Amino acid sequence: MAHFERFGSYVILALSPKEKFFGLHSSPQAKFSEIISVRKVEKMWSWKILKGIRAFGTGIPWVIALGTWRYRRGKNFLAMYGKRAGYVITFNSGEFKQWVVTPDNTEEEIRTMFPNFLVSE
Repeated sequence: MAHFERFGSYVILALSPKEKFFGLHSSPQAKFSEIISVRKVEKMWSWKILKGIRAFGTGIPWVIALGTWRYRRGKNFLAMYGKRAGYVITFNSGEFKQWVVTPDNTEEEIRTMFPNFLVSE
């Protein structure tokens, strides 16, 4: 399952080989300086969170959303599984506007990794 990793000034959304195959994308990475916010979201499968249409990847409603979702103002990377709570990381620049993820990391690991950004919804 997808999980966050920190390497120096970068955060990486590490994907398993299967996720890379079905998401048709390698593990996305971004600089910490590009992060605007990190939100914990309970209802991941809402239109406020899922923007646009799937454009490369796998999508089965309420089961899996994996890959790139494109919309008029940009694109997001999704790695969502089931109806679990997850996180939305918003960026001010880079390849994706947002990462929408139900990560394998514990909540404590997320708080440690993003201490200045984490906001609960």
